[in-house]
Amino acid sequence: MADTFANFSTGLTAPADDAFAITPADGADLAILPRALWIGGAGTVKVTMKGGGEVTFTHPGGAPLDIRARRVWSTGTTATGIIGLV
Repeated sequence: MADTFANFSTGLTAPADDAFAITPADGADLAILPRALWIGGAGTVKVTMKGGGEVTFTHPGGAPLDIRARRVWSTGTTATGIIGLV
């Protein structure tokens, strides 16, 4: 398949090239630092941000959460269907 955009640089505002399922875990950072999270089902999402801050977001579900999170915590997260967009 030809990729018309193969020679363009990828920035944080570009569409995601790949994705991976996230299982929230209190004791482990994500293997890949995503450019954003997709939140499938409504609830709270507790994260450690790329810069180290911990914060809990309330999210309606069915939409992206445009943050760079290095950890998604199990404790404090009730949202479902979390996907890392890269």
